[in-house]
Amino acid sequence: MNGGDPAPAFVDTNVLVYAAARDDARRSPPAAELVESLVDSGTLRTSTQVLAELYVTVTRKGRALLTAEEAAHYVERIAAYPVVLLDFPAIRSAIELSWSAKLSFWDALIVVAAARCGAVRLYTEDLQHGRTILGVEIVNPFR
Repeated sequence: MNGGDPAPAFVDTNVLVYAAARDDARRSPPAAELVESLVDSGTLRTSTQVLAELYVTVTRKGRALLTAEEAAHYVERIAAYPVVLLDFPAIRSAIELSWSAKLSFWDALIVVAAARCGAVRLYTEDLQHGRTILGVEIVNPFR
């Protein structure tokens, strides 16, 4: 990436769910706007963990936000951008980060994936806004 290229940004599951479902009057509009902006700029990044969580969350029995077909198309759209594949070294790094940064393992795995793809920002509502972990700034887009 040269100095003129926009920096990659990692998007957590919750932001993608709000953007897809559009069922939350407060969170869905900014989530949809953020995702569209990252898609337009080509800077959207995510991981295999996020894609799996996204599909399961939006098709959950009893509260399906999208049909299985709609969810599959949405996941494919997001997967068109670089996706971090989570291998054992990523899992091991997340284990260590969960201890050192006092994060849940799943949140640590998100941070590790964001750092691995060179993201400068991680958009999520699940971590402390403004904190920087592994060189990645945590941004809550709903603040």
